[in-house]
Amino acid sequence: MYDAIIVGARCAGAATAMLLARRGHRVLLVDRATFPSDVPHGHLLHRGGPARLERWGLLDRVAASAPPITAIASDYGDFLLSGRDILVDGAPLGIGPRRRVLDQILLEAAVEAGADLRTGFAVQDYIGDGSRITGIRGRAGAGRTLVTEQATVTIGADGRNSRLARTVGAPAYEETPPLTCWYFSYWSGVPAEGLELYSRGRRAILAFPADDGLLAIFVAWPASALPLVRSDIPRHFTEALLEVPDLADRVRAGRQEDRYSGAPDLPNFLRRPHGPGWALVGDAGCHKDPFLALGMCDAFRDAELLANALDDAFTGVRPPDAALASYHRERDAATLPAYRLNALIAGTMAPPEEMLRLRAAVRGDPAATRRYFLRHEGLEEPSASYLQTIP
Repeated sequence: MYDAIIVGARCAGAATAMLLARRGHRVLLVDRATFPSDVPHGHLLHRGGPARLERWGLLDRVAASAPPITAIASDYGDFLLSGRDILVDGAPLGIGPRRRVLDQILLEAAVEAGADLRTGFAVQDYIGDGSRITGIRGRAGAGRTLVTEQATVTIGADGRNSRLARTVGAPAYEETPPLTCWYFSYWSGVPAEGLELYSRGRRAILAFPADDGLLAIFVAWPASALPLVRSDIPRHFTEALLEVPDLADRVRAGRQEDRYSGAPDLPNFLRRPHGPGWALVGDAGCHKDPFLALGMCDAFRDAELLANALDDAFTGVRPPDAALASYHRERDAATLPAYRLNALIAGTMAPPEEMLRLRAAVRGDPAATRRYFLRHEGLEEPSASYLQTIP
């Protein structure tokens, strides 16, 4: 009998398992995938994510493969605004290892903390006693005997198409259909100082250093443009880069090291993240357009919130249902302002006017520019006023 069974062993699930195991709780972590392996998702970690890695004692491991990002430059068709040497509590502004690197580090940390790990394990169904979820039934590998495991709480960290969420009928809210589509790839031999953000009409470009000396480049279009972009991905990707001549010249001098990967199905929603004997974390509980690259940042934050709530429940500080209800409230309070801002910007593919005025106000002042970028990252209070204007 486990305290918690976590289905999904990538960044949200592995982080939750690690945090619970470090507090002495008995945790089983399962995933149908084997590791290390990649997923076609964005992988920029910012908005306090590096600071959490530092707090968890993992930043040095991650930074051994991917360079910490302390410089940022943005150009939304107005002018280039850049800041350097941006640290938050000693941690870099961002870091961008591919998921094959980051997920593996988190998995290893979970196992080191005492979590049991089963990869290549396919959950067949969830079991219950008629009033609550009590565990899982699954098999490791094709043709093997079904195995049943029980836990006080079963956690779905199994992505936006969460099977656990479907099984329990977790209600969704704040729903918005897909707003953008994205394609991305990796280049070697392309000099880059840090994170680069560009907006050009109805296209957005995100570039940042990844692991193995690669530069990751992501391009977004409105969701309605997906059929056109799919008809010739290299051409439309290149056309977008040509709107930023400096970046296009640097990319032209480098070498593409991977195929184009796409993220075309990007619904926006929150789900009720708990119920009798179950909880959701990461994209299973809140999925959003990657425009502001919130996914992994929010997953780490919510892993901490959920682990704190479950620690209270397992140690008798609060009843389980009350602890999980608190997790729900804290998650929504933390995520909704940025979630709504993200949907607003992704829907228009243009920054709010207030953001543009703030940029113009700090131009030419390095100290004010640094404060602007920290504020934009949600790392300085009070938040930029455009966050307060979201309905």
